[in-house]
Amino acid sequence: MTIRIKRVYEEPAEGDGERILVDRLWPRGMSREKAIFSEWMKDVAPSTGLRKWFDHKPERWAEFQARYRQELKDNPALDDLRRRATHGTVTLLYGSRNTDFNHAAVLAAVLKTTTD
Repeated sequence: MTIRIKRVYEEPAEGDGERILVDRLWPRGMSREKAIFSEWMKDVAPSTGLRKWFDHKPERWAEFQARYRQELKDNPALDDLRRRATHGTVTLLYGSRNTDFNHAAVLAAVLKTTTD
């Protein structure tokens, strides 16, 4: 089982495996024709309230991670994603410009600790 994260704007690679968009909102400037992924799992993304509160501010990162992990605890969409991850490589796609502080990094860490 391998879990990767990648910006949705990056070109697909042979090793991506199943590519899943994990944003609640459609990525800016990305046409539906150019988007290459197998599924859009909106429900595994942070809630609108949490996303807006975080606003990709580094000083809120630690608190964001804790709040998002709490949201994921009772999220049935996480169970579906976890099942997919046990069957091979999964690449979580996100739209954020910030490659260090984004929800896909948290989601990948959660999946890695619960599927190992």
